[in-house]
Order: sequence, then structure tokens, then C-alpha cells
Amino acid sequence: MSSVVFKSLILGAPASGKGTISSRIIQNFNLQHISSGDKLRQNIQKKTEVGNEAERYIKDGKLVPDDIMIKFISSEIKKVPNQMWLLDGFPRTVSQAEALWKVEKLDLAINLVVPFQVIINRVKDRWIHLPSGRVYNVGFNAPKVPGKDDVTGEPLVQREDDKPEVVLKRLELYKQMTKPVIEFYKDKNILKDFHGETSDEIWPKVLESLTFYLPFKSQTNNNN
Repeated sequence: MSSVVFKSLILGAPASGKGTISSRIIQNFNLQHISSGDKLRQNIQKKTEVGNEAERYIKDGKLVPDDIMIKFISSEIKKVPNQMWLLDGFPRTVSQAEALWKVEKLDLAINLVVPFQVIINRVKDRWIHLPSGRVYNVGFNAPKVPGKDDVTGEPLVQREDDKPEVVLKRLELYKQMTKPVIEFYKDKNILKDFHGETSDEIWPKVLESLTFYLPFKSQTNNNN
């Protein structure tokens, strides 16, 4: 019996629900989540060779060069024994996408399409308890007492980069950087757009699509 491999990635603007959708994919299918940001932070903390190299660029406010990122991501991918993975946070540029494609032919690129105004409204209602990192959202996860942390009663704050004008700039930058990447995977006929305003609205569509590719994995998990 031939072994099955499934190589995929997920794209989505900041605060589009990429983290939520990714975690649900991992829970329902036998895919390993490879978050480039998390993996890089782990290497920086462990002071590995690639971690030290990346940290030098990050401290200078620069992007980690493509050749370093490609080598790093390729090594992380090779660690997945069954070649069933979901890549998150990479590639960010079309040159990275082209370099990745040379070494890994993907099966599916998941693209979360959430209206920017929905994201701005979602983020501007986000409040944080800085000491603990607890996050509240006015409207669906509001604090029991407005402006106060549920556990300590201490005041909540809004991050500077959660203000609408800052969020809009980040979204426009994402659109500018990612459009060529989206077109690249569209040309490869592996891109699937998933439209919606919430993760709960988008998730059933993603689940149905992945079940088409990996029905046996979904059934196995649904029986647990």
C-alpha cells in the first residue's frame, strides 16, 4: 500500500482567524502544524545556529533573508515523518513561494478571505490584561465588568497596534505583499478561497474541502 502525503499551507490576513482554523484542522486531521513564527521563536530561545542568525536580523528591524528562511523551513518540513503538514506563516513573498515549490510541490493552499472592515471591527474591540495575556472582545467574549480583568479586577488596555488606523495599514501591507503569492498558487491550480466573516462561518467550508482530500483522516477522528 503506497503511503499518502498531503502538503498544504494556510494564508490569511492578521486577525482573519488563521490560528483558529489551523488548530481545528490539526484537531480533525493527521496533519502537523508548522508555524514559521513559532518555530523561529523556539530556535531563537534555544540559541540554535539558525536562531542566532535570524535574531541578528530581527534585532536590526530587518526581515530574515529568503535563503535562510527557505533552508530553515525545509529542515522543519523534513522532520515530519509522514509528510502530512500544514504550513503557516510562510511563504510571505513570491520569491519564497517559488523557492519552496522547487523543493516541495504542495497539494493545497488554503486562503481565508475576511473583509477588512470586519477584521478592523473585531480588533478594535479587543482588550488585553497585560500581566496575564488574557484577551477579551467586546461583543462575544466581553469582561464581566467593562474595562476590568475577570480574575484580578485590574484594568484592561488596548494595544497600540490594535487601533483601527494601525490595523488598516497592516492589512494593506499584507494585501500588497501577499497578492503575488496568492496569484502564484492560483496559477498552480492549488489555491482555494474560503470567504466568511467569522471562523465558525468559514470552518465548515474548510472541513468539507479537506474531507474531500483526506476523508479517511476525518472519519477516523470523528469516531474518537
